[in-house]
Amino acid sequence: MSKSTGTSDLLFHGSEWSFDTLSRTYEAIKEIALGDLALDVYPNQLEIISSEQMLDAYSSNGMPLIYQHWSFGKHFVYEDYLYRKGRRGLAYEIVINSNPCISYLMEENTMALQALVTAHAAFGHNHFFKNNYLFKQWTDASAILNYMEFAKGYIARCEERYGFAEVESILDAAHTLMDQAVFRYRRPPRISSAKEQERVRERLEYEDRVFSDLWRTLPHSKQTGDPSEAEQDALERKKSLNLPEENLLYFLEKTSLILEPWQREILRIVRIVAQYFYPQRQTKVMNEGCATFVHYTIMNLLFDRGKIGEGHLLEMLHSHSNVVFQPGFDDPRYSGLNPYALGFSMMQDIERICMKPTSEDRDWFPEFAGNGDWRATLLDAWANHRDESFLLQYLSPALIRKMRLFALDDEAKENHYRVASIHNERGYQKIRSTLARTYDIGMNQPNIQVVDVDLLGNRHLRLQHTVRDGIVLSESTRDATLRHVRRLWGYDVSLVGVEASSGKALYETSTDKLAE
Repeated sequence: MSKSTGTSDLLFHGSEWSFDTLSRTYEAIKEIALGDLALDVYPNQLEIISSEQMLDAYSSNGMPLIYQHWSFGKHFVYEDYLYRKGRRGLAYEIVINSNPCISYLMEENTMALQALVTAHAAFGHNHFFKNNYLFKQWTDASAILNYMEFAKGYIARCEERYGFAEVESILDAAHTLMDQAVFRYRRPPRISSAKEQERVRERLEYEDRVFSDLWRTLPHSKQTGDPSEAEQDALERKKSLNLPEENLLYFLEKTSLILEPWQREILRIVRIVAQYFYPQRQTKVMNEGCATFVHYTIMNLLFDRGKIGEGHLLEMLHSHSNVVFQPGFDDPRYSGLNPYALGFSMMQDIERICMKPTSEDRDWFPEFAGNGDWRATLLDAWANHRDESFLLQYLSPALIRKMRLFALDDEAKENHYRVASIHNERGYQKIRSTLARTYDIGMNQPNIQVVDVDLLGNRHLRLQHTVRDGIVLSESTRDATLRHVRRLWGYDVSLVGVEASSGKALYETSTDKLAE
C-alpha cells in the first residue's frame, strides 16, 4: 500500500477548510468516483449552510423550495429545541434528488468531514438517485425544483386570494392523507414545469364554464329491488370511475364535487410531493448502504494514494464508525437495524463474495460468486433493486452469522416469544425472507382503497382497509383521518376493515356515526 512521501502531496492540512480546498478535494474524489468506481452522477451543486439552515432544511424535508405550512415550523422548533439541549446532533449533510444534485454541507464540519460527506452525498447518493430503477421510473429529477418553485408561488397566491385559514384547512387534510397519496402499481404522469401554468389556467377556465349549481339539486337515484340489477349498476359505476383506486388524493382531486379548482390544484401539489419521496422510503437500506460504501472506498483510496494523511483518515473512520454503529438487541439504544450498518455490511459482503468466495457462497450465489468484478455486481444491484428484493437476493448466511440475526415468532395469545429460525439451512432462508418483509411498504403500511361511490345517489364514499395479520387501524387516528377525507369529499365517508385471507369484515365505521 503506497503512502504519501511528503506533506506537499496532501489535498489539505489541518481541520480548517476553504473553497479552494473544497474544490481541489472535490476534483480528487470525482476522479476516483468516476474512474475507479465507474459511478454515473448528475452534475453536482455543493452548498455550505449553517446549523440553523440545516434545521430549517430538516423541517421542510430537505427541499430548498417548498410552500409554507404550520407543520414545518412545528418541526423546526422541535428539532431546534433538541439540538440546543444537546439531545440530538445534526446530520453532516443533506442531499436532494434533483438535476443538478444539490448537497448541503454544514459549515461547522472539519475539512476531513467535508471530504467524507462530499464522497457520501455528491457521488454515493447522487449515483443511486440517477440510476436506481425506482427513481428513474417514478420521479423526475430535472423538473422537481421548478415544480416546487411553482407550488410555493401558487399556494402563496391562494393564501392572498382565499385567506390563510382556508388554504391551511385544505393543506391539513391533504397532508393527513400523504401516505395514501401515491401510485404504487402504475406509473404516475410526469410533471412538466414548463406547461404547469398553462395547464392550471386552462383547467380553471374550463371548470368556471361547466360549473353548475344544479348538482346540488339532483335527486337521489331510486333504489331497485332487484339485487342482480343493483350489483350490475355497481359494477358499471366502478368501471366508469376506475375503482378500486389506491391513490386517495388523486381520486378526491379528480372526483370530489365540492372542491374548487384552486383546492384541486393544492391536492395535486401535495400528492406530487408524496410521490417524489415514495422511492426513498423503499430504498433506505440500499441508498444509505451505497453512499456509505462509496465514501468508505473513496476515502481509503485517497489515503492509499497519498492524498490525505493518517490523522484525517482516522477522523473520517471515527465518523464512519459512528454512522454504522449497530447496538445489540438488548442495548437500551437499540431501535431496530441501522440502515447504514445493514446496507454497508451487505455491500462489503458482496465485494468479498465476488473476490474471495467460500463454498457456501458459491452454493448461495452462483451468479456472481468468484466473478472478480465486484464493481459491476454492485452497480447492477444498485440499479435494479429496492430494499425488499435486495435483501431477498443478496443477504448471505455469513452476514447473518456475523450480525447474529435470528427470527422470532410473536403470537398475541402467547405470553412468550418463540425463536423460530436459527443458523441452519432452513433458518437462513426464513431469516432472510422475514427481514425482507419488514422493508416491504405494501406489508407495513395500511392498504386503503376507494371501492365505491354513487355520484348520482347519496354520494356516500366507501373505503376499504385490507387487514393483514389482524393489525387494525388505531381508532383515534382512523377517525380523525376520516374527518379529513370528509372535509375534502363533502359527503359521508365510511371505512370497512376486511381480512385479507378470508374476506371477512372485521369492523366498519363512518363519518355520520362520528358526528353523533
